Amino acid sequence: MSELNLILQQRRQKADELLALGTSLFVNDFKPTHRIEEVLRAGKEIVGETPATGGPFSVAGRIVGLRNFGKAAFLLVQDETARVQVYVKRDLIGPEAYASFKKWDLGDIAGFTGTLFRTKTDELTIQATAIKLITKSLRTLPEKFHGLTDVETRYRQRYVDLIVNPEVRDTFRRRVEIIRLMREFLVNRRFMEVETPMMHPIAGGAVARPFMTHHNALGMDLYLRIAPELYLKRLLVGGFERVFEINRNFRNEGLSTRHNPEFTMLEFYQAFATYEDLMDLTEEMLSWIAVEVRGSMQIVYQGQEVDLSPPWQRYTMDQALVAVAGLSADILQDPAATRQLAKDKGIVLDAAAGHGKVKTALFELLVEERLINPTFVTAYPTEVSPLARRNEKNPEVTDRFELFITGREIANAFSELNDPADQRQRLEKQIAERGDDEEIPPVLDEDFLRALEYGMPPAAGEGIGIDRFVMLLTDSPSIRDVILFPHLRPEK
Repeated sequence: MSELNLILQQRRQKADELLALGTSLFVNDFKPTHRIEEVLRAGKEIVGETPATGGPFSVAGRIVGLRNFGKAAFLLVQDETARVQVYVKRDLIGPEAYASFKKWDLGDIAGFTGTLFRTKTDELTIQATAIKLITKSLRTLPEKFHGLTDVETRYRQRYVDLIVNPEVRDTFRRRVEIIRLMREFLVNRRFMEVETPMMHPIAGGAVARPFMTHHNALGMDLYLRIAPELYLKRLLVGGFERVFEINRNFRNEGLSTRHNPEFTMLEFYQAFATYEDLMDLTEEMLSWIAVEVRGSMQIVYQGQEVDLSPPWQRYTMDQALVAVAGLSADILQDPAATRQLAKDKGIVLDAAAGHGKVKTALFELLVEERLINPTFVTAYPTEVSPLARRNEKNPEVTDRFELFITGREIANAFSELNDPADQRQRLEKQIAERGDDEEIPPVLDEDFLRALEYGMPPAAGEGIGIDRFVMLLTDSPSIRDVILFPHLRPEK
C-alpha cells in the first residue's frame, strides 16, 4: 500500500472512531465572534507571562501545527487573516471532549473559545475552554512545497498551496488590491465600467488563434473573445465617451511563464484623447498603484532594481533600435540593408514582410528584453498596427505606444483609427496576408465597419496586461504564480 493510501486509510479510521464517539465530522453551527487578527490586536496589551485574561474569544480556523503532550496540547490555528496559538488542556475542556480531540489531525477545521495569556516564551495564546470539530480533513497537509515537481503540484492543487504558503495568499490579496485601485483610478476620472460579450460571432479584435464553441439554439459557431476592443469602440460610436472593462480574454496558443490561454486585461477608451494623453494617464496610474501596493516606486523584481518614478523613458521604435540595440540609423532607413541585418540575426521573414515588419522583428529580438525601467516605445509601423491611426506627419507609422517594464510588454495603446474606408482597407489587407488556409479563416467584421460609418469620435484606447503587472508588483517569476488556477496539461 502506498504511503498516501495508508494515510487516507488512517484518517478515515479516525473519522469512523469520531463518529462512534458521537462527534459530527461536518457541522455548520459554530459562529466565531472574532477573526484571529482581532485576537492578536486585543492581546497586544498583555505583557509578560500572565494568567488568562480578557475575552472570551471565539475563533475558527484550520489546524496547521500540533504539539501533543498527553494531557495537553498546543495548536497553531490559521484563518483568513492570521495564525494564533491555542492551548488545549484536558482539565479545562473535560475528558470526553479531550478524548475526541485526541483523534483530530493537522488540516482539520475547528472552533475554539477561551481567554488570552502569554506563554513563558511570550507567545500570545488562546487558552481554550471549549472546542468543536467543524470539518474533518481526510488528507494530510504537506509541510512545505519545494522543488520543480512540487511547483507543478502547487499550481494544480492551488487550494493546498494557499493553506500552507502564506506568501501565496498575500500575492492574491495584492492582485485583488491592484484591480480595485485600477477601477478607483478610472472611475475617479469619469470612466464608466461596462461589460461586453465574451462569445463573439467573428474571431476578431486581435491577431491570435481563438477558441471556438457552438451555440445549439442559434445554430452557429461562436468564438471566445480574443479582445473586447471592437465592442468597446462601438460604445464610443453610441456616445459613451470614457469606458473601461476588466475582462477575461482567451487565446488558443502556447503556454509559458508569460502566457496563459485565459488571461485578464484592463481595456479602456477615451474620446477626444490621443495616445500621448494615455501615456500620461498610464504613467500616473501605474506609479500611483505601485506606491499604494508596495509603498514605493523603487522596487526589486527577480533581483533587478526597477524605478517606476515618472517621467518614464520615451523612444520611437527607430530611436530604441539605435539607443538600446546600437544599430545604425542609416541602416534603418534602407529596407534592403534592414532585411539583410534581420537575416544575419537569424530572423525568419515572410517574403511579403515589408520594411515595418522587419524593423518590428528586429526590435522584438534586440530591444524588448533590455527595457528594464518603464519605457514607452512609439511610432510603430502602420504595417503591424491595423487598428491604429496613421501619424499625420509620417503615414508609414502610427500614433501608437507599447509600454515595457522588466523586458515585458505591459500595455499597448494607440490613437484609434476612425476612418471607415482606411479601416476597411487595412483589415482586408490583414486578412489577405493571413490567407484562407488557417483552421479558422479570418472574416471581415462588417458590423464594426458599419458602426464606424455612423461616426466614431477621435479617441485613444489602451489594453494593460493585469497578470503581468501583478507579476511585477508581487515579484512573481511566472504568470502561473498570479493566476489562481492556471491551465496545465492533464495529470498523468
